[in-house]
Amino acid sequence: DRRRTLLADHADILRTVMRKVKEKHPFDIDAMVVLPDHLHMLWTLPKGDADFPTRMMLIKAGFSRLVEKDEYQSANRLSKGERGIWQRRYWEHSIRDEQDFANHVDYIHYNPVKHGYVERASDWKYSSIHRYVKAGIMSVGWACGEAVSESGEFGER
Repeated sequence: DRRRTLLADHADILRTVMRKVKEKHPFDIDAMVVLPDHLHMLWTLPKGDADFPTRMMLIKAGFSRLVEKDEYQSANRLSKGERGIWQRRYWEHSIRDEQDFANHVDYIHYNPVKHGYVERASDWKYSSIHRYVKAGIMSVGWACGEAVSESGEFGER
């Protein structure tokens, strides 16, 4: 339900679940944004480890177990014992090079602006852009009132 604000409302629960998953299945969060109804993440996994599916399953399941059950559940989901929080699928993309990485970081950080939640990416509370600003990689005014990429696509290809 795209009208719900479940993820942003319970960002603390999501953060706790991700921390627990990272303890047993390590990964680095290179960029992330949590929006009211979806999230975007850019991870680096340990060398030789490409098990994104287990990590995603554990994050989704852990979050689902900890939030109140008040969402609509279709008959199909009920029959399978599934909650109505997450889409069944997710999109995984292997980063090709440094430019592809940079494009995806920009896409993630620009997402709250794209969806009209804020005018300036750094005004969104649930974003790794704050880490980038603190490190001097991005400015507080990044993407404010100007196109960020010439194509406007960022990492969407």
